[in-house]
Amino acid sequence: MVPDQKPLIYLNNAATSWPKPPRVLAAIAQSLSLPVFGSGRTTGTQGDDYLTLARDRLSMFLGGAPPEHLVFTHNATDSLNILISGFLAGKKEECHVLTTALDHNSVLRPLHEYEQQCRIRLDIIPFRDCSVSPDAVQASLKPDTCLVVMTHGSNVLGSVQDIRAIGEILHDHGIYFIVDGAQTAGHIPVDLKDLPVDAFVITGHKGLLGVPGIGGFFLRDPETIAPIRFGGTGTDSFSLLHPRGMPERFEIGTHNYPGLAALAAGVEFLNETGLATIMEKAEKQTLFLIRELKKEENIMIYDEHPDLPIIAFNIKGVQNDDVGFVLARGFNIIARTGLHCAPLLHKAIDGGEGCVRISPSWFTTDEECRLAADAIREIARNADSTVGQA
Repeated sequence: MVPDQKPLIYLNNAATSWPKPPRVLAAIAQSLSLPVFGSGRTTGTQGDDYLTLARDRLSMFLGGAPPEHLVFTHNATDSLNILISGFLAGKKEECHVLTTALDHNSVLRPLHEYEQQCRIRLDIIPFRDCSVSPDAVQASLKPDTCLVVMTHGSNVLGSVQDIRAIGEILHDHGIYFIVDGAQTAGHIPVDLKDLPVDAFVITGHKGLLGVPGIGGFFLRDPETIAPIRFGGTGTDSFSLLHPRGMPERFEIGTHNYPGLAALAAGVEFLNETGLATIMEKAEKQTLFLIRELKKEENIMIYDEHPDLPIIAFNIKGVQNDDVGFVLARGFNIIARTGLHCAPLLHKAIDGGEGCVRISPSWFTTDEECRLAADAIREIARNADSTVGQA
C-alpha cells in the first residue's frame, strides 16, 4: 500500500466478487500444482476430478437438480448464447420472443441480432417499481410467442423477479422460459427442481465466489436445445458426430479445471457459511448504506428496497463517472459507473446517462460500509455546495 493511501474498499461485487475465500485460492493453486486429471480421459489418480466435484456440489446447491443436466461454459453470456441460438435453431419460421427492459446486453444483444436477421419478432416488456410483473408478461403474450428470456435479478436495481409466477403463466401457454440467474445464484435460494423454468443460467465469478472464465446452465429437457458447437469430448471418440447425451451435448474441448476447482470451493464455502447467514448480513449492510445515502437530498437512489446487495444512485449535478473517479482517487473505493450493460433500464430511470453502483459482499465489513457512505455523502455535500454557488 502506498504511504498515506486509504485502505482499499471494494464495492463492485455485482461485477466480480473480491476477495475470494482462502479455500478458493488454495483450490486453484492445488489444481495447477498437479497434472490435470480427467475421469475417463487420463490415467493415474493424481489430483481431484474437479469436473465431477463442481457438478455435484453445484447440483446440490441449486436444489438437487440432476448433475448431468448442469452444463459448464465460459460464463453467463456464453450460456445465454448457446441456449438462445440452440432454441431458435429448431424453429423453421419466425416467431415472437419476449424479454424485459431490465435485462443485460447478454440477453438483449443475441435477441436483437436474431431480430435483425428476421428470425424473430422481439418485444420488450417494461418494468414498474423496479420489477416486471407477471401481469405485464401475460399481457405481452401473442399467439405465436415461443420464447421468453429474462433476468432473475437486476444487475442495476437489485430487484428479484417473480419467476415462479411468470414461469407458471408461460408453461400454461407452452412457452419456453430461459432465466438469467447471474446475479442471484449464491445470493438467494434457487431450487431448480421446483422452479418452473426450462433453463437457468449461472456464472461462477459473482455470488458463487469463483473466478472469471467459468459459468454454466441448467437445462430441464436437453432435446429442446440444439447443439451449436461441436468437437472433442473424450467420449465416443470413434464417432465423427458429436455426442447427444448430457452434458457432453453442450460441453466441448478441455475444461477450465482451475475455474471448476474454484467454483467447487466457492460453493463449499457458501454451504458451510450458510445462505441464510449471508443474506442476513447483506440485507443489514444494504439497508445501512441506503439509510445513510438518503440523508443527502441530492443523492438519488433508484431502488430503495433492493432484494440483492446492489445500490444504484446518482448525485445531482455530478456525472456518474466523476463520482466514480473521486471515490477511486480520493477514497480508494472501487465502485462501478456507467450503463452497466443494461441500456434499456437506464433509458427508463436516468435518461440513458448511467449511474454509480455499489455492491458489497460477504467479505465487506461494516466499517467499510460506514467509510463508503461517508465518502459518498461528502461528495454529495461538496456538489450541493458547488451547485448552490453557481
